[in-house]
Amino acid sequence: MDENLLAERDAVRRVDEVTTALDRLAGTFQEEETLAEVLQRVCQQVVHAVPDAELASITLLRDGSPYTATATGDSAHHIDQAQYTAGEGPCLEAARTGELQRVKVAEAAQRWPEFATAAAESAVLGYLSAPLFIDHEYHGSLNLYDTGGNSFGALDAALLELYTTAAEAALRSSRRHQAARETMAQLSTALTSRAVIDQAKGILMALHRITADDAFELLVKASQERNVKLREVAEDFVITAMGAEKST
Repeated sequence: MDENLLAERDAVRRVDEVTTALDRLAGTFQEEETLAEVLQRVCQQVVHAVPDAELASITLLRDGSPYTATATGDSAHHIDQAQYTAGEGPCLEAARTGELQRVKVAEAAQRWPEFATAAAESAVLGYLSAPLFIDHEYHGSLNLYDTGGNSFGALDAALLELYTTAAEAALRSSRRHQAARETMAQLSTALTSRAVIDQAKGILMALHRITADDAFELLVKASQERNVKLREVAEDFVITAMGAEKST
């Protein structure tokens, strides 16, 4: 069979595989999932999107310091850690420059000798890392490692870029949902706190015939003396007052 035809069929097969991986990824997302859970799904599915990838991980930068948010196994963790320790390597280069890195072992040894020495026993033959940007708090790289000897070609790089673009959109959506849930929880807590504090103030005003401001100052003073939150002081006071009322 003609080599060009074989190459064309292989390209079509690979595009079909990345499309299937993206469909699976989209189909498994749930709004109530945490960002960590979505990151894990992204990492698990990318090895299906890029067939030559045997290992995968996601590196994130926190205050400039890298860490592995998730990985498909301990081997990927070890390779990532070798880069963090050396302060160099494809995943860090992608995260810091915003440019995709496609590197074979020989080239890695020239570009990042300290990392290459540390990773010499890993059996990895090729590296492929794409920059991953969710927002200013969460950004880093999506990393693939080849141990099968196929190495990564231009098509693999294109497929990873396509997959990463889709993954970023899903991760941003997850971040928005997470932020919304956190805001709702904070508002709920604030409303509950406000209600119980107002209730405690009302009881104090009735008991001591004082103003709302004076009642609030009594609660604040008790909070400072006991070194507990104002809401907790108010809750304890209301419970005590209600208990005393029931016993009379």
